[in-house]
Amino acid sequence: MAAPLSPTAQTAATHCVNGRPLTNRWLALTLLVFVAMLNYADRFLMSGLAEPIKAQFGIGDAAMGALMGPAFVLLYTVFALPIARLADRRSRVVIVATGCAVWSFFTLLSGMATSPAMLALSRVGVGIGEAAYQAPAAALIAAYFPVEQRGRAFALLGTAIYFGQMMGFAGGPAIAAVYDWRAAFHALGVAGLVIAAATFLIVREPARETAAHAALVPPLWPTLRLLVGTPSLRHLAALLAFGTLSGVTFGMWGPALFERAYGLSTRDAGAAFALSFGLPGLAGMLGFGVLADRRGRNDPTVQMRLSAFALGGCTLLIIVVTWLDNFTLARILAVPAGLLGGGWSVAVMAGLQYLLPNAYRATGTAIVLLVTGLFATVLGPLVAGQVSDWIAGTGAMGLRIGLSVALPTAAIGVWAARAAIHTLERDHTALKVAAGENG
Repeated sequence: MAAPLSPTAQTAATHCVNGRPLTNRWLALTLLVFVAMLNYADRFLMSGLAEPIKAQFGIGDAAMGALMGPAFVLLYTVFALPIARLADRRSRVVIVATGCAVWSFFTLLSGMATSPAMLALSRVGVGIGEAAYQAPAAALIAAYFPVEQRGRAFALLGTAIYFGQMMGFAGGPAIAAVYDWRAAFHALGVAGLVIAAATFLIVREPARETAAHAALVPPLWPTLRLLVGTPSLRHLAALLAFGTLSGVTFGMWGPALFERAYGLSTRDAGAAFALSFGLPGLAGMLGFGVLADRRGRNDPTVQMRLSAFALGGCTLLIIVVTWLDNFTLARILAVPAGLLGGGWSVAVMAGLQYLLPNAYRATGTAIVLLVTGLFATVLGPLVAGQVSDWIAGTGAMGLRIGLSVALPTAAIGVWAARAAIHTLERDHTALKVAAGENG
């Protein structure tokens, strides 16, 4: 994987490869954002259509939580690390485009499911495809953009979460209201196949995939020992895992909570939740990226401080929203919650790309995502749904209690962000020495 280059070297590298002009970095980023939008829309679509899917198959909250979490994450986590190792040696563009095509195909199959088991198997296939996205895409952005622009680049990539949320929570139920829930999966699958083809044809891989480069990538087990033994990597993994556990759990169950607590239809609940949290989150993501680049230009630990503040404040607000009976007040508090929650994860991705040298970047990113997937994405939605079933069935009270078990875990992420402040610069230098890089 390409090391962070100086602005001059980066400019040269991103204009020509093997005598051919390289894709404009902002065009490449735009296509990666579209890929990411479909990635997240697919995940949120399951949540936005939770009630009609439950009704179709006669399942409860615990089973639906399993479809949202474990069914998707099962092979996502298994494949993420070997695919990331491949991305440290081969074309990240091909890997990302192929992954998008694979998960889009299985999204189509999700809309054809005739039983919970078939839907679960389709979600497993989606997880395999999506394992080829995050770590290779993050490494590709680091190759295209110089250090001083990465906060904005990752913030723009992060906006895909909120556009995907709106597509899954509002767009999916809107399609389902006119046709049925299956049509929403079909539409998303077809769109994904088109974007996968465009990415493969338009985005060019930066000049890096050579035999000499591949020989520089160290063996897997020594790399794992080195990275797992790096305190900053553990801190960033804890920050992303616990922050995601809290945020994803609320994101997955939020539309169902709005539907039950405020007596809304599936379509209205999805739209209200997506707009209330999604638009402020989008603004917060962009604002955080600009602020992180400006404030963290000479001190990368500033991003960790901003992340700790934003994650802590957002978590307190969404806990309050979970227990509000007043729909209007819930939507009002969603604005500051979205603004604060929108950008905290930008610091994790920017911090990882700063921490990790060229030979370790995709692999180190995959380790953090693996921990997040196994711990947060599996555990959060499943636990909240199971607690809801145990306590009060499908009512709002049970879901509120289930969410209140998962949401406060973000406090551990806040602690991890604070801990990373004291280790990031030291570990950045140590890893560059271990990789044989200068500067």
